[in-house]
Amino acid sequence: MTFDSILTLLTLPQIFAAICITLLAGFVKGAIGFAMPMIMISGLGSFLSPELALAGLIFSTVVTNVWQALRGGGREAVEAAWQYRLYIGALLLLIALSAQLVVILPQSVVFLSLGIIVVVLVSYLLFGRALHIPAQHRGAYDLGFGVVSGLVGGIAGIWGPLTVAYLTAVDTPKKLQIKATGVIFGSGALVLMLAHLRSGVLNAQTIPLSAALLVPAMGGMMLGQRVQDRLDQKKFKRMTLFVLMVAGVNLIRRGLF
Repeated sequence: MTFDSILTLLTLPQIFAAICITLLAGFVKGAIGFAMPMIMISGLGSFLSPELALAGLIFSTVVTNVWQALRGGGREAVEAAWQYRLYIGALLLLIALSAQLVVILPQSVVFLSLGIIVVVLVSYLLFGRALHIPAQHRGAYDLGFGVVSGLVGGIAGIWGPLTVAYLTAVDTPKKLQIKATGVIFGSGALVLMLAHLRSGVLNAQTIPLSAALLVPAMGGMMLGQRVQDRLDQKKFKRMTLFVLMVAGVNLIRRGLF
């Protein structure tokens, strides 16, 4: 019955393409801890409607991020959540509020704006610079980036680029960054799922597709985590910035075309 439901939305070639895209997205996420929604929304969105592409990535995003946050134990995940509590709180609130605007605001404006922000910030970081934030101002930066990420996340289903760019900019250690992104993305994805159950993006017709894509997502992630374990901090940061730059340029492309 589930496969029959999926066939009402996608053709067999589209199903194959969706599996390949999700497998790649899972691998990249496993290797560097993020980019699954970006790859899936870009790939699936090339042959599906924005709403269907968004629905397709939701279950995979929730489960893989919970897996990432809890890998190696829950204590470190709790510590990472506490350290970035202001960012997470602002992100979740804005995702819940802005998700209802998904059918109102033009996606092109969102993609273009986010792409420009990411490319500018990553270009700055590629020169070997970092954001030096005084301890007394850290809370304000966490709130500010959390608000912007949540606003974009609710509308476009993408809050990874700005989150990772921020964590990279403040030189977050690799292990903590992986844990923090897992917690931040997982909690955000859960709120996004609940919000889009309300908005209608996730419904009886789209839930089977989202659930089915969990299999290639988890398979790809497990392969990618083998690569992640071999990366030192310098290589990890370089690979992260490369993927961020590609993602930023692609977002600009989507906004313009």
